[in-house]
Amino acid sequence: MKTKPAGGRPVPALLPAAKRPSGVFAGRFVPPALPPFICLIALWQALSVSGMVPGYMLPGPFRVLAALWGDRLLLAGHLGRTLAEAAAGLALAVAAAFVLAVIMDMNRRIKDALGPLLLLTQTIPTIALAPLLILWMGYGSAPKIALVFLTCFFPLTLGLLGAFSSADEDELRLLKSMGANSAQLYRYIKIPSGAGAFFSGLRVSASYSIIGAVISEWLGGDAGLGVYMIRVRKSYSFDKMFAAILVVALVSLGLMKLVELAEKAARPWKTA
Repeated sequence: MKTKPAGGRPVPALLPAAKRPSGVFAGRFVPPALPPFICLIALWQALSVSGMVPGYMLPGPFRVLAALWGDRLLLAGHLGRTLAEAAAGLALAVAAAFVLAVIMDMNRRIKDALGPLLLLTQTIPTIALAPLLILWMGYGSAPKIALVFLTCFFPLTLGLLGAFSSADEDELRLLKSMGANSAQLYRYIKIPSGAGAFFSGLRVSASYSIIGAVISEWLGGDAGLGVYMIRVRKSYSFDKMFAAILVVALVSLGLMKLVELAEKAARPWKTA
């Protein structure tokens, strides 16, 4: 659009502020903001090469990636053991949490008796139980699986129990008036309404399962990412230590994403 001032030639009209080209301000180009992750990596690299922190204590990201690639086969073997222990403990925790939540929801006396006990167990740090589990079960996979189970079991149980208790009372009364039994109440009302809380707890427990397995491996074992981290720490190979930490973080994120995909498959009506 052009305007023609009095006594002058036509000049382009100014663009509205909302339609001005992005990235231009006061005649200068403003670069887009870098993602925080890239800024963090850049800061990490700058600290590692500046000499402010000794290189053996804070290896740069390129050294960590080089260590990850160099030990990829060894890390893959240790990761397999950690994933097996985490998967076994998490599967047992999901099954036990569902059964106990249903029992406590159906029986008020059991709920009143076990509810405070479940809350009390949350105050006990799981890392304090690891030495006892190793003492009782040995140095095999059993104490690792047990620690993962204890880490994941109680949050899942409390989440499911709360979801079952908050089911819509009107819907429950409607099904009861139609002659529905307890199994049908759980199938059509309580389990669907508690699916959101279950997957939320499962998403957190999936990441906790890897952490619990690694912590238990720190205290004893012959394989696993925790054992690998102890060995490289004793040799002061902190680039390999950071590589193992990176693997744990990536695997935890991957498990959380798998749970998210499983939730979308189980609840296709759920909006993002």
